[in-house]
Amino acid sequence: MPDYRAHFDFQLSFANGGELAGTGFRLDLPSPDLDVDVIGRLLVQHLGLALVDEVELRGLRIVEEPHRGSRGVPVVQAPGARVVDLSHTIRAGLATYPGLPAPTITPHLTREDSRARYAPGTEFAMDVIHMIGNTGTYLDSPFHRYAEGPDLAGLDLSTLVGLRAEVFHLEDAWTPERRGIRAETLLDRDVRGSAVLLHTGWDRWFGRPEYGVGAPFLTEEGVRHLIEAGAVLVGIDSLNIDDTESGGERPAHSLLLDAGIHVVEHLTNLGAVPPSGARFTAAPPAVEGFGTFPVRAFAEVPA
Repeated sequence: MPDYRAHFDFQLSFANGGELAGTGFRLDLPSPDLDVDVIGRLLVQHLGLALVDEVELRGLRIVEEPHRGSRGVPVVQAPGARVVDLSHTIRAGLATYPGLPAPTITPHLTREDSRARYAPGTEFAMDVIHMIGNTGTYLDSPFHRYAEGPDLAGLDLSTLVGLRAEVFHLEDAWTPERRGIRAETLLDRDVRGSAVLLHTGWDRWFGRPEYGVGAPFLTEEGVRHLIEAGAVLVGIDSLNIDDTESGGERPAHSLLLDAGIHVVEHLTNLGAVPPSGARFTAAPPAVEGFGTFPVRAFAEVPA
């Protein structure tokens, strides 16, 4: 079923004095046939305001548009679930990050050679893949940043599987001039114990030269907010969770991994996941002495 949002300007007054105004505001709607009074109440609920006296909406338009996670509009839960793949496909020669080696895939045992080893009609292929851990969609463990941090084999599976997903759809929340995702953009939801997934839309350039320049990222203030808010995992569909064009500092990696919060980079297809209500999984193999490895990241979305 399609999603609907209201576009409008508003003017609020409070019973104990004062006013609040907004222009070009957008609000998720549970259905498209709501009157102006109901939409006004949803606005107050979304903003979390108390002692509101009067609400005036101007220029109201209702359009078919994906939900972005407005408070007061519950996620519809239906029996069953569909699985949304959030991982890029790994193939020989794939360019994930500028300057890092691409994977190579070579045969160890070809099907033709295996026929001499097995019974007639039985054959196998065994191949060798050579790749850096930072390939495709991958997870960073604390060991990636800190020598004494847990490696891939030391991660608690309960922090990687079936996490409540809070997806922030941010395609229109950053610009080439202001690429950083700020804390203020992430304040409207409770993310404690959840996987926070940042949908920037940058994955559309994955595998192309454009992917490596001008990518959005999470600001240090945004990182500190998510740590204090109790997130378990933070993922992004961009080149890096840090700003790779500002020098060698990596505050997002440093702070998140120091706090034991997993980082998943190079996600894709986050636009197919609702703001709330899905479950997220991204589990790497248990490799000792290794900090980063590709994952098959996916979301289980209520049908």
